[in-house]
Amino acid sequence: LISSDAQSLAWDDSCHVASLISHAWSLPRGGYLRGPESVAFDRESRGPYSGVSDGRVLKWNGDKIGWTTYAYGPDYSSEKCTASRLHPETVTESRCGRSLGLQFHHKSENLYIADAYKGLMRVGLGGGEATVWANEADGASLRFTNGVDVDQITGQVYFTDSSMNYRDAPRGRVYWPVQATTALDQRARPGKTEPFADLPRYPDKVRQDKRGGYWVALHREKNELPFGFDSHLLAVRVGPNEEVLEQMRGPKSVRPTEIMERGNGKYYMGSVELPYVGVVTHK
Repeated sequence: LISSDAQSLAWDDSCHVASLISHAWSLPRGGYLRGPESVAFDRESRGPYSGVSDGRVLKWNGDKIGWTTYAYGPDYSSEKCTASRLHPETVTESRCGRSLGLQFHHKSENLYIADAYKGLMRVGLGGGEATVWANEADGASLRFTNGVDVDQITGQVYFTDSSMNYRDAPRGRVYWPVQATTALDQRARPGKTEPFADLPRYPDKVRQDKRGGYWVALHREKNELPFGFDSHLLAVRVGPNEEVLEQMRGPKSVRPTEIMERGNGKYYMGSVELPYVGVVTHK
């Protein structure tokens, strides 16, 4: 269902501050589902698709149908993977998986899934059970596969592993700076890493904005205080020359993991904690 989200957000592009209208595409109520961390759209702009806390990837089919199952990993079972108050997802994740990053290759219509436990997975057109495509790199097991991106021209797949030591469970995410989606920058030198932007908060996923820049979701403050104004940075848009072009602000109860710009002033917000995909309209 689409329901109004009463939480107020503000937009700051250094020129003006405008109100945002926010809606929420709520996840199915059964099974304590939460955490649609990443969103993706297929070649025909259908969706969004998003991974949730029981290991599945769901597809939004419009108001009448709502969310349906699109894909799932090996060993998924609705009976064993459905979380409840006495059987939370922290117990089921290691078996059922946790999809944290999604990206389609539009030519083949394959969906690539970065799963925190199972590694990099791939599922073909129509969905169903995904195949584990990679679960190690350079001889080392992937411990926390987090983000994925696809070069739509070459078909090359880029993904990140956010930890060499820790799994996602049992205490939730590992909170240190991760750039969980690789932005395809033609200026980057092979085999080299270099700072791109110095940000005031810990970043999560990076998405291209189709205007030459990048939206960076800011998941957590570096020095967070339990008091003060109930407002913080949710995301920034960074230009190709590393300058901050726009800022999105909102209440501290909202901690985005991804901001995707889709045109027509619409922005899709993923979160590892909330039970909905946020749809933000910039007026």
